[in-house]
Amino acid sequence: MSKEKAVAMSQEERDRTIVRTSYIGIGANVLLAGFKAAVGLISNSIAVVLDAVNNLSDALSSVVTIIGNKLAGKRPDKKHPLGYGRIEYLSALIVAVIVLYAGVTSLIESVKKIITPEIPDYSAVSLIIIGTAVAIKIILGRYVKRKGIETGSGALEASGSDAMMDAVLSLSVLISAVIYLTTGFSLEAYVGAVISIMIIKAGIEMVMDTVGEILGMRAEKDLSVRIKELITSEPEVMGAYDLILNNYGPGKNYASVHVELPDTMGVDEVDRLTRRLESKVYRETGIILTGVGVYSYNTKDGEAAEMRNRVIEKVIAHDFVLQIHGFYADTEARKARFDTVLSFDISPKDALEILYREMGELYPDYTFEIVADVDVSD
Repeated sequence: MSKEKAVAMSQEERDRTIVRTSYIGIGANVLLAGFKAAVGLISNSIAVVLDAVNNLSDALSSVVTIIGNKLAGKRPDKKHPLGYGRIEYLSALIVAVIVLYAGVTSLIESVKKIITPEIPDYSAVSLIIIGTAVAIKIILGRYVKRKGIETGSGALEASGSDAMMDAVLSLSVLISAVIYLTTGFSLEAYVGAVISIMIIKAGIEMVMDTVGEILGMRAEKDLSVRIKELITSEPEVMGAYDLILNNYGPGKNYASVHVELPDTMGVDEVDRLTRRLESKVYRETGIILTGVGVYSYNTKDGEAAEMRNRVIEKVIAHDFVLQIHGFYADTEARKARFDTVLSFDISPKDALEILYREMGELYPDYTFEIVADVDVSD
């Protein structure tokens, strides 16, 4: 997973890698754009010209990535105490918008050429240049995407994916040129339209992915499972629940969690345990546990244990209940409480009405407190 790999390198090393990779991308794309533009204008090929414009947009994307990385590296201040890391997501969004804009403008030009076609004139040199561009783009795309994964940079990953697509699109231009030279049938404008549509599709997907990161997405299953395994490996912890991850930029993750502990533990024991958990989770994943809540687990009351089993059996029978945890019963005060994780197929209000009614029927002399949790992690 990209964010986990980014943890393994220092922030300085990560920044250097992102900037160095972006400079390489700028240089390669500017050179390719120049060669393709020359070929396109000389051969009167709209598809090649649009391909050159797309290379310029890639170079601009790399510039945006560098600027975003520099701004994201600003030190935390009073106004933004958790830093400026999320600026990288904004830079990735700008890159996606640039790609989308390039696709739309290219489609407009291609449609114009379909309506008023022009005959291309290819030379052997132009075909060699286009073929070389395909190879360079494949190498560049693989390199940039790999660096994006290593550093956890969404902007670099987007640029790398875009470069790989550019290689496919340049190849299609080359194929259309060969078809024209062998059959006399020009596919230039149509190939340009296909290229444009594929660029637009890629841009839309990049925008949606980046907006998802900004809005906040469900924690990746492997990461949430790993954190819970680390927590429950402590012998005192009966279970780990309600894990919430907050991201403030690549490699800047904070989390909160509830742990279920025996009701025999004292405050000093809980304090030592939570400090061990914070240290272990950060050491193994780079994630900072900002809060560790506690559920108390009945160990001294047989009636409470029996009640727990009956309540769990009743509640978990519903399809809309994904999990029940944090059960505790005070048999003297006749009070009980638990949390339940609900699916998105039912509103919390409707679910709680059903559960409160059933608990009242099951234990009419008890007062229940039921909390509906959001299904935020696997």
